Amino acid sequence: MRSFNFFGRLCTAFHDYPSLSKIIVVSTLSSGSLIAYSEANTNNGNRGRVAHADAVASKKKKVVVLGTGWAAMTFLKNLNNSIYEVEVVSPRNFFLFTPLLPSVTCGKVEARSIVEPIRNIIRKKNIDVSYREAECTKMDPANNKIYCRATANTNSKRREEFAIDYDYLIIAVGAQVNTFNTPGVEGNCHFLKEIDDAQKIRRNVIDAFEKASLPNLTEEERKKILHFVVVGGGPTGVEFAAELHDFVNEDVVKLYPMVQSFVKITVLEATDHILNMFDKRITKFAEHKFGRDNIEVKLGSMVTKVTENEICTKAKGSDKTTSMPYGMVLWSTGIGPRPIVKDFMKQIGQGNRRALATDEWLRVEGVGNVYALGDCATINQRKVMEDITEIFKKADADNSGTLTLKEFQDISNDICERYPQMQLYLKSKPVRNIFDRPSQVKGKASNESIELSIEEFKSALSEVDTQLKNLPATAQVANQQGAYLAKCFNRMEECEINPEGPTRIRGTGRHRFRPFRYRHLGQFAPLGGEQTAAQLPGDWVSIGHSSQWLWYSIYASKQVSWRTRALVVSDWIRRFIFGRDTSGI
Repeated sequence: MRSFNFFGRLCTAFHDYPSLSKIIVVSTLSSGSLIAYSEANTNNGNRGRVAHADAVASKKKKVVVLGTGWAAMTFLKNLNNSIYEVEVVSPRNFFLFTPLLPSVTCGKVEARSIVEPIRNIIRKKNIDVSYREAECTKMDPANNKIYCRATANTNSKRREEFAIDYDYLIIAVGAQVNTFNTPGVEGNCHFLKEIDDAQKIRRNVIDAFEKASLPNLTEEERKKILHFVVVGGGPTGVEFAAELHDFVNEDVVKLYPMVQSFVKITVLEATDHILNMFDKRITKFAEHKFGRDNIEVKLGSMVTKVTENEICTKAKGSDKTTSMPYGMVLWSTGIGPRPIVKDFMKQIGQGNRRALATDEWLRVEGVGNVYALGDCATINQRKVMEDITEIFKKADADNSGTLTLKEFQDISNDICERYPQMQLYLKSKPVRNIFDRPSQVKGKASNESIELSIEEFKSALSEVDTQLKNLPATAQVANQQGAYLAKCFNRMEECEINPEGPTRIRGTGRHRFRPFRYRHLGQFAPLGGEQTAAQLPGDWVSIGHSSQWLWYSIYASKQVSWRTRALVVSDWIRRFIFGRDTSGI
């Protein structure tokens, strides 16, 4: 009996205090074992931190967070300053681990295994956090209000509407699928953005095999029903195609032996390659592997229309349209802003953009107390050439009208921190080379004494802004943005007094915080057959079974809670032993 009591107390302790353990070990048998270290709940060590008496006594700042996705969840988990009163508003009362959505579509992972109720996350916080299951219908930055509508069904004919005041608003509502206004996509295609999408696809996949197994169908009808088309050769589309292929070859062959030969998987990609954001070695391997697996990949193929029974395409550089019958279409071609974000962009004069524009501190341009992060926003990195005159004046310490190498070096760290493209540019062209001007008179001792005029300085840096790149709309970016913004909010008061950011180029003093900088930690592309392509920092590319075990380990360690870690790992083990669940529930 004592052992049961001890076990019960131990489970309770791990449930209430996840910070007691920081290491998850995923034991594998692929030429050894792999240990993945989890960084989950790293900030829970601050649980015991007591707020200052003056901060407690003062009026708390109201922070409203829209959304429960990657950016919002990471912000909430890392925020630990008790001077804030936080209110979360979202129609979705859980966090969804989106990278495993393709695994749900074919029964490799259960839907409930990759969701964590948002109240489970906020109840462990030592700050004032509340949640409202509602949909934001309008944002009013002029009056610091948002207007919401309850999503829960009520007895009243009209759903309850209410307003919420805020001091700071954080927009992290994600994005929706971009159909590019292609006719028929909305009514005939499946998307893969939410857990409901994955469950719907799963039911349709199972129903397709059940329907094709009926005795009164012709071969042509079976081929049509079992023709699965994936529009978009990005990571989501490629992973779904790979998961479906594995399902056919590992489970369908046993459960539906009569219809296996009728299955066809087609990937339509408008560009010249699938996975074109990956290294060329991965792209080439993926295309060859899909060819060996009889997954048809049509490159340079644009979808012009989708009807109830056919999908129409046009080859790149051709006006000829062809059509083919299909049983199911997955549309995975890109993302666009949600309606609430579109309305807000029109209010603040950003109506012609594809996403909310923010500065390098994730503040929405033109609205000082509104932040946007994740897929709904993009950082509008300021160009060096826009500020080149001010940079020159700031570096010209003696106001001589010319710039020496030493003067530029004295401020180069601040410039590189403020303009990341400058740091990338200087890696290929060192500072000394910038001051090594061929027009200078020969015989000078060194380029230490060379002085550049404003025009020469502009000419030397004329190509610096070509290094600018937009951040990808991935969970990794949103996760890092949420952690960065939480750190800023935690240190808001401290940095008001002691700014830690770079020197202000336009103005005096320093910025409060260092600008957000994305650190790419690598990306995976599961290709089926227990093979995954991994592209990690340092131009390291790994393809094969060992990368698959790395994928298992990383994705297990990045789960938001120990509950979801246990569920996901148990789903993988269940699939290895018993195969995929084909109930369609």
